[in-house]
Amino acid sequence: METSEQLINLAKDIFPGSNNGNPTSDLIMSKAVGSKIWDIHGNEYIDYLLGSGPMLIGHSHPKVIEAVSNQLSSGSTFFALNELAIKLGQEIIDAVPCAEQIRYVTSGTEATLYAMRAARAFTGKEKILKFEGGYHGMHDYSLMSLMPKVEVEYPVPSIDSAGIPESIKNEILIAPFNDFETTESLITEFKEEIAGVIIEPFQRVIKPKPGFLESVRDITNKYKIPLIFDEIVTGFRFGYGGAQEYYNVVPDLCTLGKVVAGGYPMAAIVGKKNLMEVFNQKSDAISPSLVQIGTLSGNPIACAAGLATLEVLKTENPYEKLFETGYFLQNTLKEIFNRHEIPAQVVGEGPVFDVYFCSNEISNYRDTMKANKSILNSLNSNLIDAGIFKGDTKYYVSTVHDSGDVEKTISAFETAVFKLKGQHDI
Repeated sequence: METSEQLINLAKDIFPGSNNGNPTSDLIMSKAVGSKIWDIHGNEYIDYLLGSGPMLIGHSHPKVIEAVSNQLSSGSTFFALNELAIKLGQEIIDAVPCAEQIRYVTSGTEATLYAMRAARAFTGKEKILKFEGGYHGMHDYSLMSLMPKVEVEYPVPSIDSAGIPESIKNEILIAPFNDFETTESLITEFKEEIAGVIIEPFQRVIKPKPGFLESVRDITNKYKIPLIFDEIVTGFRFGYGGAQEYYNVVPDLCTLGKVVAGGYPMAAIVGKKNLMEVFNQKSDAISPSLVQIGTLSGNPIACAAGLATLEVLKTENPYEKLFETGYFLQNTLKEIFNRHEIPAQVVGEGPVFDVYFCSNEISNYRDTMKANKSILNSLNSNLIDAGIFKGDTKYYVSTVHDSGDVEKTISAFETAVFKLKGQHDI
């Protein structure tokens, strides 16, 4: 076997930027079990990245391993209907308020792309309204004003990646999250052109203000514009019915991923039957029909993992403890910052949160632009040194982070924050 140094050097040679597109850290990981993850040097970390969210019930859960193992000898993909895909689909439909029918894809990027396409097919219109800073995957439409470096007047989008045609800007309208007055004005002005409105009901780590989601739902209903909730992150994480159950606002379409596949590559579009009918290629309701084909869509391995994961969540109902753990970590971190007189905002809901080093309130993307990212990078690096593994942004809390993990995490917070005083003039 290659030494760790050889692997690191090989990664630098074969990957642009020395990574596979997910620049979490320079660490190379070798295994993960429960709430822990180990790098190739054998160092153990408490994991708050969770594979960017999918491992809500922890890594290598015995019931997921058993379900996947039972399916392995019977085939990994069929490009055809299979029993597990049907059973998982029914479980998702029973759980998610807006779900009457389902279509599988392989990634969250595909899911949001097809949800937007379905809205266009259903309405015969072309523009999509999204919210500045909202993350909907890596396709051309989602990379409009995902992370703009400068403020642009609404609703004009900015292109956030090379290789995207300038013409895509004509198809996207940008609104500010948590600002219903501006959102209402834009929807009213462009109502004859808008095919759909897509939104993360919990945008990255920013909570919706009271009444915001309800107001967006009301105005989209008023003008018969399909409302799409991107619940790739929040689905089955904020409750068994996701954010739409947690916030009690039901969209027309919804995208699901991460938790729903138990760590395997699968995602889904669900929604009301009249909208989902556009995926029916046997129907003559629209011409041409909406074509959606995927080699691995609904493959039995991913469906087995998804069914096992949802069964654990359904039977154990760990949500109260999950939120309690997350809020305890957040409140403790706030107290540490306050004690060290470091201006910082800890923002999020129980299962997902992050830190912004600024004094201003965080209610939309432009508020986050005022935060000091250099201090955040130092904190993240300090936490890795202290045995806490997380991404560049977000802490994901799992159902298996126990009291011992929390105690060690708080100790790491204390060490990492104390070091900031010597690293930055704060």
